[in-house]
Amino acid sequence: MGWLGKRGWRTVGFLVAASAALALPACGPGGFDDGQSGDREAKYKRVIEDAHPRPADVIEAVGAPDGVARSGDGSLLLTYEADNVEDDEGPAASAWRIVGPDGRTVAEHAEHTDAEAPPAAFAGVREGFVRVPGEGTENAYVLDVRGKRHQVVVTATPLRTRSGDILLTEREPALVYRPATGPAAPPAGLPDDAVRLAVDEQGTVWSLDQPLTESGGRVVWQRDGRTLGSKAVPEPYTGGVLAARGGTAALALSRGEGVRGLLVTLDGGGHWKTVLDGGIPWRDLTGGPDWLVLKPLTDGRLLVGEEGGRHWLADDRTNSAFHELETPAAFTSLTVDGTTLYGIADATTATYDLVKGEGLWISRDGGRAWRQYEPAQAL
Repeated sequence: MGWLGKRGWRTVGFLVAASAALALPACGPGGFDDGQSGDREAKYKRVIEDAHPRPADVIEAVGAPDGVARSGDGSLLLTYEADNVEDDEGPAASAWRIVGPDGRTVAEHAEHTDAEAPPAAFAGVREGFVRVPGEGTENAYVLDVRGKRHQVVVTATPLRTRSGDILLTEREPALVYRPATGPAAPPAGLPDDAVRLAVDEQGTVWSLDQPLTESGGRVVWQRDGRTLGSKAVPEPYTGGVLAARGGTAALALSRGEGVRGLLVTLDGGGHWKTVLDGGIPWRDLTGGPDWLVLKPLTDGRLLVGEEGGRHWLADDRTNSAFHELETPAAFTSLTVDGTTLYGIADATTATYDLVKGEGLWISRDGGRAWRQYEPAQAL
């Protein structure tokens, strides 16, 4: 299951125009708001200064979710962050809301926080939503689909991965979580110089074994603590973002400060190819390797793009040709869960006003048509 956090073909269907006409607020100074910018500012300030904010008030003040995750039964967890607009310090508020498959709000929560605190991130699992730990291993827990919190045991004992395990974080320490039973633990058998990680639905751990001071390196794949194979990164490139799902594994290829293509396998490492064109104007991706979006769909197709920029989706699972997605609003982030696309349109920094098309947008047909997600009613 996926997580989307801030940081279709050539036409967009009628569904987009209809949703936008119903959902877009009126234009106001500095952006699109409810026509009462001063009123929004006052409400926003009250929310972040409230020691016990209501979830509905935080959600209304923010406008767009900060992230979205989907559980095994189709429930959605949306998170919201109301930061201090005038300063990167000071009071703030956060909230989450769980919406069931029928669109009804099941549970919600809000709390007063600090603008310097990192936003909470969650990953969808069968039983609900597991919180991605921040620095270190603290604050790991699971929210079930009813909103009840359950402790996650984090252990330093390496875990031999199997089908269904998910990668929580590739930061040090890297953690893999086993749904339903736990625990969260480092994956077993990682190379000493592993700098990138991905875990597919079969429990295969893909890693980039690349010393930080050297070029080249190798992609290594393992399961149950055993190495299954490796592939050298082709010269003159260095490896970047790594992703794996649906039988496809892909590594971004960088040269200098830019991304120049992909190294791709479609059969679990049996055969590899380099994709240096495919309809993606690689040299136009100016954000650098750290800003690259590389997400596999469960059918093996790849989504490629830049955070806050343009995105391309593979025409089919061969990942040889890509088409640029047209979106109903400027997305600050875009990701996939299964074969569903989730895009968030939001301001890049905290603001009292809303931007055009602000909110969560969903496409289930590869970006041909989008619908704007309407927040469920508060409890």
